[in-house]
Amino acid sequence: MDFDAARRRATERRAAGVAVDFDPSRLALARRLAAYPRARLARELDITPTAVGQFEKGQARPSLPVLTGMAEVLGVPVDFFRAGQPIASLPASAAHFRSLRATTAMEREQALAFGELVLSVFAAVELSVDLPEVSLPALAFSGDLDEAAVAEAAHQARRGMGIASGPVPHVIRLLESHGVAVARLESASEHVDAFSHQQAVHPRSGGALDARPLVLLAPGDSDKARDKARDRFTAAHELGHLLMHHDTEPGSRLAENQANDFAAEFLAPASEIGSSLPTRLDWVRLQELKHRWGMSLKALLMRAHKLGRLTDHSYRRGMQQLSAWGLPEPGALGDSEQPVLLPRAVSLLGGEAVLPRIAEDAGMPLSEVRRVWLATGGADERPRVQLLP
Repeated sequence: MDFDAARRRATERRAAGVAVDFDPSRLALARRLAAYPRARLARELDITPTAVGQFEKGQARPSLPVLTGMAEVLGVPVDFFRAGQPIASLPASAAHFRSLRATTAMEREQALAFGELVLSVFAAVELSVDLPEVSLPALAFSGDLDEAAVAEAAHQARRGMGIASGPVPHVIRLLESHGVAVARLESASEHVDAFSHQQAVHPRSGGALDARPLVLLAPGDSDKARDKARDRFTAAHELGHLLMHHDTEPGSRLAENQANDFAAEFLAPASEIGSSLPTRLDWVRLQELKHRWGMSLKALLMRAHKLGRLTDHSYRRGMQQLSAWGLPEPGALGDSEQPVLLPRAVSLLGGEAVLPRIAEDAGMPLSEVRRVWLATGGADERPRVQLLP
């Protein structure tokens, strides 16, 4: 390679006002994080969508004024676009969204982009501290994934993850202890409340990357996250996707039903909860079971009906009553579970003060690392100025 010629070209581009230290994949990431289609970004910058596409593919480089405008429009510092560590790409074709049919392509891309940001910060932290190895159990079953096979998958998962019997004490912490990166989405969406992914690829070569399985749950300030029982079920549902649906096309009703059945059996095996479920509509008993097993009244009604404890009539009456009560359900379980893996790792390294070093290792602005820090259970420890009236 002619380094002198390359240096001359870089000098010429810099003199012409062209961004030299520019990573095309980071422009695509920032655009997706902000939920901006190419056409909208182009319109606000007074350039063509084709130009945006060329920038993202590395076929052209933006001028410094255009790059500055992109940063302003997309809400990131200009340094975000600097070349750094490769950020894993999460193909939409392998992402399991709870409501795939209802989500728009841009909603999915925004959520996936944030997942890519999360994984890049985890990778940077792992340069300095050992995180739990990925140790999700490998399920062994033959034939179709029918109802019995899904139940057996849940039993194997419990055994493989060290749950001998009884309720699962903390679903999120269990996932993290087996190497899953868990975070909360930044903003609530009517349709995107959770998703899982485990097939990261290199943003440029398209080759497989050794990235952690990822589960993103509803934002911490959303009604869905405040409902501890629902949040636990969602986390178990996503575990079902990670274990059962490696090669399954996301979004099918069958796959979603299988993940729901897995979650129900994983949280409360039929052999353990079956005889405790009421044979009539007994809300006192259902509340007791809700607090013991950490499952919603709705999930328990469905469990009782599916296991033949409640008749069709009693089940319908119960669902009608729950609908009349609305959300949140009666009998709150307390604070929802929160991720702890990343904050504890950062604490070992010296606490929030090391975030700038992690940002440097990730090749990412501190502001973006802080976004992930807060989404994975970290607390903002910066001093706050309070003014008295």
